[in-house]
Amino acid sequence: MPMKRTNVYADPEDLAIIKEAAVRRGISEAEIIRQGIHLAAMANRVWDEPLFSRTFAAAGRTPSKEDVRNAVADAVRRETDTDPGATA
Repeated sequence: MPMKRTNVYADPEDLAIIKEAAVRRGISEAEIIRQGIHLAAMANRVWDEPLFSRTFAAAGRTPSKEDVRNAVADAVRRETDTDPGATA
């Protein structure tokens, strides 16, 4: 993908952190800045379609918080219970 040159003003402390990170990671400062620009662009992008725009027919209902807690607790008990007949 072709790159386009641009100029930005940056805080000297941020630039020092980027310089240290580039040395530590063995990549260029420019690559770290490009990654940061990409993250900022994606975080501020407006998508044409909502993430969950489609609906699917399904039986049942949405579980409540209590249903979820109970399911997780049951799964943990099954995983940690080495002898189902044993009592604590």
